[in-house]
Amino acid sequence: MNKLIGLLTATSLWLAAMSNSIACTSMVLAGIDGGRVYGRTMEFGIPLKSAILKTPRGYTFQGIGIDGVNGSGKNWTSKYATVGANAFGLPLYVDGMNEAGLAGGLLNAPNTAQYQNPSKEESANSIASQQLLLYVLTNFATVDEVKDALPKMYVNSSPMKEWGGVAKSRMTLHDANGKSVVVEYLDGKLVMTNNVIGTMTNDPAFSWHLQNIGNYVNLSGTDKAPLTVQGQKFPAASSGNGMRGLPGSFLSPDRFIRVSQFILNTPAGTTDLQERRAWHILNNFDIPFGAIHLDSSSGYGGGVDSNEYTEWVVVANLKAKSYKIRSFENPGILTTNFSDWDLNGKALQSVPLLK
Repeated sequence: MNKLIGLLTATSLWLAAMSNSIACTSMVLAGIDGGRVYGRTMEFGIPLKSAILKTPRGYTFQGIGIDGVNGSGKNWTSKYATVGANAFGLPLYVDGMNEAGLAGGLLNAPNTAQYQNPSKEESANSIASQQLLLYVLTNFATVDEVKDALPKMYVNSSPMKEWGGVAKSRMTLHDANGKSVVVEYLDGKLVMTNNVIGTMTNDPAFSWHLQNIGNYVNLSGTDKAPLTVQGQKFPAASSGNGMRGLPGSFLSPDRFIRVSQFILNTPAGTTDLQERRAWHILNNFDIPFGAIHLDSSSGYGGGVDSNEYTEWVVVANLKAKSYKIRSFENPGILTTNFSDWDLNGKALQSVPLLK
């Protein structure tokens, strides 16, 4: 009986944590002409105050060490020009793409992310968790380069004042060569997993999501034939019975299965066509204001009663090198191309989402 109570309690805590997780959803679609399209939604319980951030080549960044001080960590100079969305007006990326066609984002993982614990001597070879995507996009062109570099450095747990603590997340990356990887820090260890489907949401760990896919192998975009019993047919009430049983809640595991099924059942097409399709897929993960209410004690609402909703949605064309974003306040699509600005400029550029 005690074991049963313990199991039920653990399950209840897990479900409660899952229901409070920040609900980001990401995906990638391949084009028959060799291109790829990356897309994601961003949800949070308080306004992230995101803007489009443009980073030129040759810009110097200061890594944050274990003491939380800029410059005490691993410093670097950007090799690739990068565009993307920041948060709280800070020089960092929560989503973005560089000129080489490497794209990806950070997705909240408050229940699983646990970063490394470098020593004082190792601190100079570390960056804070919120700098991870910034570091990767400004330094590397491919997934293979990232997989080679990250084991040679550390990601520490320096808190982020604007976040109210350590920014715990996982990173999803896709390159123009057709490779995808999920980067997690679990139990203080770096875990990198090839992402054959290309989708990602939030907690639990990526390995759990991959195992869960097997529970939905019955789903298909193709309608099933009517059931026939002794000559009598029993047809479905309407079209769409192939996806009967598709999970539809805002929980991370449900969103992972849903977006994976949409990707797996999307027909082949050119990159431009897949870009248009990506917007429609991501529409299915738009969280209306009021659908998720966070109590001030939950730890996810910034210490106040708040509503988690879709703050912005991104679609990036890795072939055309275009980065497009629409926001809650501005549903019109803002487009940034690398041909639009000086990639060798001397300063960071910030473009508001409201124009």
